[in-house]
Amino acid sequence: MAISMALHETASRINQFYRLTKPRVVSLIVFTAVIGMFMAVPGAVPLDILLLGTIGIALVAGAAAALNCLVEQKMDAVMARTKGRPLPQGKVSVPETLFFLMIVGGTGLFILYEWVNELTMWLTLGTFVGYAIIYTVILKPLTPQNIVIGGASGAMPPVLGWTAVTGEIASDALLLFLIIFAWTPPHFWALALYRKNEYASIGMPMLPVTHGDQFTKLQVLLYTVILCVVVFLPYVTQMSGMIYLVSSTILNGIFMYYAIEIYRNYSDQLAREAFRYSILYLALLFVALLVDHYFFF
Repeated sequence: MAISMALHETASRINQFYRLTKPRVVSLIVFTAVIGMFMAVPGAVPLDILLLGTIGIALVAGAAAALNCLVEQKMDAVMARTKGRPLPQGKVSVPETLFFLMIVGGTGLFILYEWVNELTMWLTLGTFVGYAIIYTVILKPLTPQNIVIGGASGAMPPVLGWTAVTGEIASDALLLFLIIFAWTPPHFWALALYRKNEYASIGMPMLPVTHGDQFTKLQVLLYTVILCVVVFLPYVTQMSGMIYLVSSTILNGIFMYYAIEIYRNYSDQLAREAFRYSILYLALLFVALLVDHYFFF
């Protein structure tokens, strides 16, 4: 019985540290990085680079998420969406979190440097600093344009995957970056619209708080238009073919529908649906890129 209880407690502790890494967010980051790896080569990705690159990027992304939790723990304790996280609940301490993220992040950077390539390590470190320091500490509490500027860090994973395989940054990799960069504002502002009161309660200058709902809805619509144009660039540059063109056209049509409806007939339920769809949209878009890439290989 004592052994069983000890094992249960150990498993529970491990789970709390795992939750610090925001696994759902990191899974999308890792997914786009892996797609970047496959898009970088006409054939198969070397297995060692695929495994070690994925692990290294995932570990550093998890460390960045943990640092974000550490910095925002007081705000997280107020917001309904985040108050159940390990730090506000007292399931892990500040020193434990700091030690954890240093070990995890350091291990990830070491793997990238030692077994992938130096460029990917430095770009991954820059992405960590961009998200965990520049975005979380500086931009997020300072400007309602935080998600636009900070979105550059979130758009880096496919570039990291690309450089992990090739050791260089290519124009096609930057197109993948541009897609996620344009996707981030309408994705996040849909969330901000129905969470506006929570952001206002902690003094976070999100766009709906500082500029109002109507302005934010217009921005969601305009950035969705930009996104829909950007998404066609891989086809225009012949990076992809007809499978991607048809898939992206359908996905864009649904996204545009949500953006127009948010602008014309807003409701919190509609914004929630748009936010959830935006995640599916990005995942399916990158799947379409991958299928198209190997279909024409």
